[in-house]
Amino acid sequence: MQIDKQQIISMIRSQAQSGNQDQSGQAEQELPQQVDTDNQQHQQLLQKFGINLPDLLTRFTGGGGIPGM
Repeated sequence: MQIDKQQIISMIRSQAQSGNQDQSGQAEQELPQQVDTDNQQHQQLLQKFGINLPDLLTRFTGGGGIPGM
């Protein structure tokens, strides 16, 4: 699944506590414009920034599964 980097940055900021603002800036620099949740390198970056992949997929698919399937 392709997710726009800005949506992920927004998610990081919404989860941010006082120390996580730096993390959103770092994610802004390191994440590609389109994050592919099937790409292992992208998954590692998401994990680095505290994003749980199943939670991310649930958020963007409205409860799991692939839209339109």
